[in-house]
Amino acid sequence: MESSEKVVAVIMVGGPTKGTRFRPLSFNTPKPLFPLAGQPMVHHPISACKGITNLAQIFLIGFYEERDFALYVSSLSNELRLPVRYLKEDKPHGSAGGIYYFRDIILEDSPSYMFLLNCDVCCNFPLPDMLEAHKRSGGMGTILVKKVSAESANQFGALVADPVTNELLHYTEKPETFVSDLINCGVYVFTSEIFDAIEDVSVHREGRANLQRISSFEALQSATRNLPTDFVRLDQDILSPLAGKKRLYTYQTMEFWEQIKTPGMSLKCSALYLAQFQLTSPHLLATGNGTKSANIVGDVYIHPSAKVHPTAKIGPNVSVSANVRVAAGVRLISCIILDDAEIMENAVVIHSIIGWKSSVGKWSRVQANGDFNDKLGITILGEAVIVEDEVVVTNSIVLPNKTLNLSVAEEIIL
Repeated sequence: MESSEKVVAVIMVGGPTKGTRFRPLSFNTPKPLFPLAGQPMVHHPISACKGITNLAQIFLIGFYEERDFALYVSSLSNELRLPVRYLKEDKPHGSAGGIYYFRDIILEDSPSYMFLLNCDVCCNFPLPDMLEAHKRSGGMGTILVKKVSAESANQFGALVADPVTNELLHYTEKPETFVSDLINCGVYVFTSEIFDAIEDVSVHREGRANLQRISSFEALQSATRNLPTDFVRLDQDILSPLAGKKRLYTYQTMEFWEQIKTPGMSLKCSALYLAQFQLTSPHLLATGNGTKSANIVGDVYIHPSAKVHPTAKIGPNVSVSANVRVAAGVRLISCIILDDAEIMENAVVIHSIIGWKSSVGKWSRVQANGDFNDKLGITILGEAVIVEDEVVVTNSIVLPNKTLNLSVAEEIIL
């Protein structure tokens, strides 16, 4: 890359009106800051940005209150030695309208390229490789894509690409019939031309709104006419119309990719990131054989401040957060234990998320079948839930501040 070519990265973090499927974990913690493999969800795409040459700035765009991100953003700027800014939208502007609303700030340093990432995507973010492919194609934008099963393709943006040039030929958001098993992964790199394309949509929509006399046929056709002029969706308003015009290209990943819509998927994605640490950050993974420290099986993250008894057996796919206490004889498998929780003697936790300040009593079990797509496929204890001694909680969701003294199964405890 030429030394003059600056790059910026924009990460869309959404806001509290979305993410209702992430309850009860999102009651007090914004979903982007929920820890996966011991790091906030948004930290994984940000870490990937560190691999981009000439990265000038990282922006987070959303409509959470600024105070929710202030501490995180300032510590991040120090850690990365790079400006990280949180930009709060006044209202939802759509995935493309959001970046357009802040275009003057994003384009301040005249970057040659802009990465656009969604924070609820879990993958290995092959950003430098994408950028190289983007430069070779010479287009306005490059989209990260992946092959999925034909049955699940209609849950995403499905697309058709030229097998030789990788040009995006056709794009449909959540098609009703089968279009292709290639889907949009929600990771992009653009030149600044993207801002002109978004402006064209807004201007065109404004022009149409000003045409007072609309024939009834046109009025029937115009489902989009009711959208505000400054609300622009990246998929339907930009990608679909520009497909097949030699402006957009694709870059296919063969690595893991998931969307983090539910707490169940967060547990699955935590495991994927833990496995990736083997390659990227082995120093973050715990080790131990049960003599001086706990017996560790497979990929496990334990925060340095957690106190874990050497007779505990932990793993695979376990993440233990700050100030957690794990007592003697405890068994943890496929779970996330959040800050300040306590797991008492001989308790077992499997396929579960244990909330902040919660406690699991002696000889108790908190467990689930581990079907990450099923609503009750994992057990979730909200904040400050107490499970008393010798209680079994199976495939259930428990809202904050509850005490369980009887066993429960397949229940949502409000």
